[in-house]
Amino acid sequence: MEQTPLDTRNGKASGVRRVIAATRYSMQGLLRLWKEEAFRHEVYAFAAGLILFAVVGAAAMDYFIFLILMLLLFSAEALNTAIEELVDRISPEISTVGRHAKDLGSFAVFCLLAANGLFALYVVIRALFWLS
Repeated sequence: MEQTPLDTRNGKASGVRRVIAATRYSMQGLLRLWKEEAFRHEVYAFAAGLILFAVVGAAAMDYFIFLILMLLLFSAEALNTAIEELVDRISPEISTVGRHAKDLGSFAVFCLLAANGLFALYVVIRALFWLS
């Protein structure tokens, strides 16, 4: 079946127009996430980590792993923020279920913060003590 740039069956863009729309939505999400202080701190920590890696002479693979871990952290932060916004919208009153949802999102972010911190510590210790 031939598709046009605008899929008339569901009113959604397809092909290149869909990619452009998805990119626009993602950038809107990034702008929304930038309003979160925690996310800005994570971005600053990423920059500091890159500088630290340069100072200790980290390997290219270390940078790659750090980038992947930070992207995972950013995505967890975005999902955590989405959970918080949904809970606040759906259930503005204090509820056990809402608190649990927010706590679980926060724990996911914490786990990735720990993974990033432990990896950065490993890279620095390895570089300082020539354990590579």
